[in-house]
Amino acid sequence: MRLALFDLDNTLLAGDSDFEWAQYLIEQGVLDREVYEARNQAFYDQYKAGTLDIYAFLDFQLKPLSRHPRAQLDAWHADFMARKIIPIIASGTPALLEKHRDDVCVIITATNSFVTAPIAARLGVPHLIATEPEQVDGDFTGRPAGLPSFKEGKVRRLHEWLAARGQSWDDVEASWFYSDSLNDLPLLELVHHPVAVDPDATLKACAEARGWPVISLRE
Repeated sequence: MRLALFDLDNTLLAGDSDFEWAQYLIEQGVLDREVYEARNQAFYDQYKAGTLDIYAFLDFQLKPLSRHPRAQLDAWHADFMARKIIPIIASGTPALLEKHRDDVCVIITATNSFVTAPIAARLGVPHLIATEPEQVDGDFTGRPAGLPSFKEGKVRRLHEWLAARGQSWDDVEASWFYSDSLNDLPLLELVHHPVAVDPDATLKACAEARGWPVISLRE
């Protein structure tokens, strides 16, 4: 099995879908700008610094999903895709995905699957490992279900995904992981071919010290 893993935010996208979703809801008047905009920016800054409390962030991110019917959320998401996501698909993303056309391709992201599943479908990536929002009778509760796919959680969730397919890491003969973030070091250290993509300063320094490729999908 040849496995190509891709982070989503600031990797395949030249932006962050988590951040943009909250900004979209603020712009639509769904969330109060004065209350939410500063918190959204603060959580984003913490993520970039590697200091994010994932559960505090998920409480912030997932609670709005519990306040609206699923049909309304889906309608907003379709508009969000057109306005916010398609314009920030990195220019080099289609060619990178084409390069791995014959490999098993997986987007693995800390962002929740409500936000990211339509993005993965738009990019033509068949498999998604994302933080799962809890649902009851098709409606979101505002809480995460299971382990968030964040930092070491990405490695655990990957092993669980393989196990669900009747496979293990021993079945992976070649693997790649493309990411921009220092938060993804645990998974980058696992794969055979780690690649830093438009990396933050910490990951760039680490990649250069270890001889990992550093590429840009935005040029």
